[in-house]
Amino acid sequence: MALLRRISTKWILTVLAAVCIPFLGFAWYVDTQTAERQWEVVRYYLLTMASDLAQRLDEELAERVSDVELKASEPLTYWAVTEGGAFETTAQGSFERFVRRSSAYDLLMAVDEEGRFVVSNTTTRDGREFTEELRAALAARDYSLEPWFRAAMEKHVDDPVQAVLVDHHVTTYLPREVDVGTPHPANYHVGIAVPVRQDLDPTRVVGVVYALMRWDRVQEKVLKPKRPRGFERIDGRPDATSLKIYQTSYAWLWQSDADTIIAHPTTSLYGARVSQPPVALPQLVDAARAGDWGFYPEYSFKGKRKNAAFKHCGSVDKGGLGWIVGVGIDNEDVTVFIEGLQDVLLKATVSVLAIVIVLTVIVARRTTAPILELREQTRRVAAGDLEAHVAVKSSDELGELARSFNEMTAQLAQSRKQLIKAEKDAAWREMARQVAHEIKNPLTPIALSVQLLERAKAEKSPEFDSIFQRTVQLVARQVEHMRQIAADFSAFAGSKKRNPEVLELGVLLDEVLAEHAAWAADARVAVDRQGGGGRIFADKGELRRLLINLVTNAIEAMPQGGKLFARLERIEDAGARRLRLTFQDTGVGLSDTVRARLFEPYFTTRTHGTGLGLAISARLVDEMGGTIELENRPADEGPGAIARITLPEHGE
Repeated sequence: MALLRRISTKWILTVLAAVCIPFLGFAWYVDTQTAERQWEVVRYYLLTMASDLAQRLDEELAERVSDVELKASEPLTYWAVTEGGAFETTAQGSFERFVRRSSAYDLLMAVDEEGRFVVSNTTTRDGREFTEELRAALAARDYSLEPWFRAAMEKHVDDPVQAVLVDHHVTTYLPREVDVGTPHPANYHVGIAVPVRQDLDPTRVVGVVYALMRWDRVQEKVLKPKRPRGFERIDGRPDATSLKIYQTSYAWLWQSDADTIIAHPTTSLYGARVSQPPVALPQLVDAARAGDWGFYPEYSFKGKRKNAAFKHCGSVDKGGLGWIVGVGIDNEDVTVFIEGLQDVLLKATVSVLAIVIVLTVIVARRTTAPILELREQTRRVAAGDLEAHVAVKSSDELGELARSFNEMTAQLAQSRKQLIKAEKDAAWREMARQVAHEIKNPLTPIALSVQLLERAKAEKSPEFDSIFQRTVQLVARQVEHMRQIAADFSAFAGSKKRNPEVLELGVLLDEVLAEHAAWAADARVAVDRQGGGGRIFADKGELRRLLINLVTNAIEAMPQGGKLFARLERIEDAGARRLRLTFQDTGVGLSDTVRARLFEPYFTTRTHGTGLGLAISARLVDEMGGTIELENRPADEGPGAIARITLPEHGE
């Protein structure tokens, strides 16, 4: 039983089953079944290849569109279109590298929102320079008259399909690459136009990037049925008894009207109508128009009976051009295949069986050895040992796997070091931002109180002495507050302990409101203090910081003035006594987007600040055993926001 569980044994048995059973079964199948069964295989092949080619065409077109969209979204392209100058030269180099690297385009250019030429590649994909006449012609064109330009400029930012495609055509922008009397794939292109959007306002289109994709890429590299490997003789000549079906199948491409040929092994048929001479097969047009995927009726062309299948590519609303792919085969090639298959199978079965057994045993033993070694090294990595290493003993897939494993462990070790460093750097950066945010809040009442003191002195106010005394006291408190902030963050970086004590929340609330009274008056904000007080057990500095954050946010939410209500009350929550502090302003309120991200670090809707205030507040409330909520005022009460803080009362 242990022998049967080995990979080498399973491999040998699997290969024997995979080789012997199909050979014997297929020989019987050919002997006992009719030719109609073989035709089912042929039709399945045609239908599958039509679908495969349609998918490959859609993927090729989508990839090309993605290339152009990427260039249109690059900051360099945006700067070249909007700023010009030195950016045009840099963008030109970028466009030329893009054309040479991809080898799928003959032209890539950008025009501004007025349709004026901005920049393009000036060399072909193989490095040949554009002529001066061609450069001048490209620069002199008014592209605002082109349909693709107008369509791209009108693309909405929410449109799922941003690209505008110009179907199979001979461009007037470039000279013909192959000057022959009949159509040639190198002279045809597909145009791709993508809008260039403004960074700060994506709804505004500031220009268009336009590319010409080479058609010979479709004709020669994409539109070819893939053939199974291993069905050719050593001398390269096709084996007529086994590969006719694959070697003689061919593909073509029609436009979305299902009647115009745009790709075909016979390129002289480019532009020909299928329903008209010299093709004259209207029944194929009717079949293609009747469904998205299926078979053409059997037909004759140039004296040969044929079978074919078709598949529609992606439609325009899905980013495609609605092409129809056809894959066909000559009936006589299928007949040759059926007649020769039995003889080949009978002769090959015995010899293949012997060879497979010998080779499988050798390969299985050589394959399982490095796999077992890789298993052991993988266990070392799983245990945390990133020094694990597999010896590379071959250049095949297993050797490549061993090299990849070694690279992976080396990268994991390096990534571990980088991650540790990045985490340390991120922690210090966050601490620095929080320090800056926390110190900013005490500076506001200090600045306003000093201004009030200066004004009282300048006006020789009889209350100058009392104002001076209050200002000195306020500045002293705020300086002490900032000193406490610095001490807190210093302790956060080390091992500072909190100093909780029993506090009167109402008294602390009154102090914070008094400190911000001058600012509130200057901002035309009336403060209405309601409710009594209550005791809680908390760190005074942290609680003060929490109240300052909420009062500051409320005042800043009323740039045109308003009213701030601060109410403190006792409530019963799940049988426990708690204190609820409510701040209600008459400001601009909160949008759904802002409400969803209120407590995220560094998120802010202001042009100043670090966006840490509410994040710190949420953390402080959570650590005090309480809850914090922010929401809009009821619609019938007018605009504004409500902040509710619930904290456990001392003794609970």
